[in-house]
Amino acid sequence: MKPYRLSTQAVVLRQAVDANVRSARAGLSTLALIAAAIAASVVLTLGGCASSAGIAPVAQPIAPRSVGLDAGPAAPSLAEDWWRSFGDAVLTDLVERALAGNPSLKIAQARLERAQAAVAGAQAADGLQVTGELDVTRQRFSATSIYPPPLGGSIRTLGTAQIGASWEFDFFGRNRAAIEAAVGAERAAQADREAARVMLASNVARTYVTLGRLFEQREVAARSLQQRDEILSLIKQRVQGGLDTNVELRQGEGALPEARLQIEQLDEQITLTRHALAALTAQAPNALDSLIVPLTTVQAVPLPAAVPADLLGWRADITAARWRIEAATSDTKSAKAQFYPNINLTAFIGLASIGLDQLIKVGSEQYGAGPAIRLPIFDSGRLRANLRGKTADLDAAIESYNGAVLEAVHDVADQISSLRSIDRQHAEQASAQAAAESAYDLATQRYKAGLSTYLTVLNAEATVLNQRRQAADLKARALDVQIALIRALGGGYTPDSQLTARTAQAGQ
Repeated sequence: MKPYRLSTQAVVLRQAVDANVRSARAGLSTLALIAAAIAASVVLTLGGCASSAGIAPVAQPIAPRSVGLDAGPAAPSLAEDWWRSFGDAVLTDLVERALAGNPSLKIAQARLERAQAAVAGAQAADGLQVTGELDVTRQRFSATSIYPPPLGGSIRTLGTAQIGASWEFDFFGRNRAAIEAAVGAERAAQADREAARVMLASNVARTYVTLGRLFEQREVAARSLQQRDEILSLIKQRVQGGLDTNVELRQGEGALPEARLQIEQLDEQITLTRHALAALTAQAPNALDSLIVPLTTVQAVPLPAAVPADLLGWRADITAARWRIEAATSDTKSAKAQFYPNINLTAFIGLASIGLDQLIKVGSEQYGAGPAIRLPIFDSGRLRANLRGKTADLDAAIESYNGAVLEAVHDVADQISSLRSIDRQHAEQASAQAAAESAYDLATQRYKAGLSTYLTVLNAEATVLNQRRQAADLKARALDVQIALIRALGGGYTPDSQLTARTAQAGQ
């Protein structure tokens, strides 16, 4: 079999390839300069290509002064484990158990890890990319195409083994903006995790206080049952002595089921609240069936009497919203950079042959290097649509931040106002309860002496029980509002300085 000869076109093509190989050997530095020069020349012609003109965000972050945060006291220093300041060991154990095992925090942690992986992916896209390739193909070459015999019409095995590398020159900051966006999203995810932590701790504490309020009310209801039972005994004695009629006896007997009904209703609420607390702490529903919460063990904590001026820096939800603005801003920059040329430097080296037995022989080597430049000229508006979408995301992020600021300020103001009002209510209620207790004692004494009817005693008792319930409710509500205010003030959240520094470095 005679060896075939290359056609004149094939020879010219081979010579051109050899010339490119020789120019590639001049070095990567020359190619980089060529790429930069081409990029500069291309930028001068961008006026006739796809343009981002006329697309810009319209939303503006809210000014702290507009919501009353330009002056006032500083936010109090809250400990990260603020629930310990209430001095209740059981409450502390429940909160820490919830933080260790509640699924909501694990979900937030998983979202943070996903954001961290996105940062690593964005950073990897900005670095050197190296790939390996090994291909083996069994192919029949056309006898009527460009392949002369004996190659044409034959079935041969093609083999390729090579390594390729590429590097993108980020002249226009597309990759850098993508990294900044990913880091901003990571930062927001971390703040979201801390916000979930504060919310979970406050929910456990507030549920604990609710359980304490129910026990206080049950104690009042039990005392009411005891009082009515004592009065029923007195009525029976008076009926036997002819001092009362069966009317008073039936009234006294009917008061007992009503008191027992109130106790049963409170027992149901206590059971359901225990179940809710068990769910928050990742335990079985009956795990807290023996838990009894006396509110006297929960100590009040001192809190500010006005909205602090530096509130925005100590709430995790506001921090997350602020970092989402940063991420959306970087996403917009990356979308704008896509209107500019994409410049890559690529190189490869390896072996290729027709027939595997020829793959490792001298002459099978191949290599090459050169710049690759891609410029969007006409894409039917795809890049502009993408930029409009990213700009809309930025507007949404800014408005979400504004909404979080307004909600935070109003939340703190509401809790502070409620605390002030509860203090005044407590003073008035204490006076009212003292008067009701005195009136009930007098009514009981007059009834025993036969100077008043049993109806007078019932009315006086109803007033006393109502005041006792109000006292229990006010005590529990004061603690609940304190916990809500702690949450509104950030719940001991402090920004992570290490991640802040890393974010600043990424933006440089």
